[in-house]
Amino acid sequence: MDAAENIRQSIARVTELRAAQASNPALATAVRDIKQFQSRRFMGSYTDLMRDPTVRPATQFFLDELYSPGDYSARDAQFARIAGTLQTVFPRPVVHTALTLALLHAKTEELDHAMAQAWLAQPATTPEAGRYAAAWKTAGQPEARRQQLAWVMELGHDLTRFTRTPGLRLLLRAMRGPAQAAGMGALQHFLEVGFDTFGALARKRGAVEGFLDTVRERETRLMGLLFDAELVACETQLAHTLGQAR
Repeated sequence: MDAAENIRQSIARVTELRAAQASNPALATAVRDIKQFQSRRFMGSYTDLMRDPTVRPATQFFLDELYSPGDYSARDAQFARIAGTLQTVFPRPVVHTALTLALLHAKTEELDHAMAQAWLAQPATTPEAGRYAAAWKTAGQPEARRQQLAWVMELGHDLTRFTRTPGLRLLLRAMRGPAQAAGMGALQHFLEVGFDTFGALARKRGAVEGFLDTVRERETRLMGLLFDAELVACETQLAHTLGQAR
């Protein structure tokens, strides 16, 4: 299966899940609550990085583009519409990154959907940290969680590799007009912002590797806690992390 078909299938899966949520307001609200919780949790887990001017832009990029509760429907629509054209407009490494982004997006939506269903099964009076931890344990899927994180890391490494490819930034700038004309503005924005963000970080020796290693280590540790620790320990740690985000 080629990249274009994989992208189409990924976006079709996201569309299917969103249709199910649209027909069930309680589920849609729960998905939104899950995404907002996860965004706040990310902010709490990386308050130190957000205060560090060296890595703040990369941390903000991950938050905005990968961990945000924002509406990506415009980007989804573009991906679905131009999946075939993608391979003729962008270089192969960029197409691979677009595919990774689509796969990550679909997997994230599947996991958030499953979490939301489990979230609704918890009493509404349960503190949100405890409700989230219980939903995580109920939804399970440790392999899917590991794959989700692996794709996040892959995107970071891809964007870093782009910055070390001679002429690619000029090519991206030259593609801005054609990409907009072809209806690929959202992808173009992701690539340009990501390129510039990781390009600036890559100019500091070891900074990119340090940033990505920190994210991988902290997210892996959190997954281990949520899967293996007692519910009360998970709730306590999550509540502490949310407190750091304030």
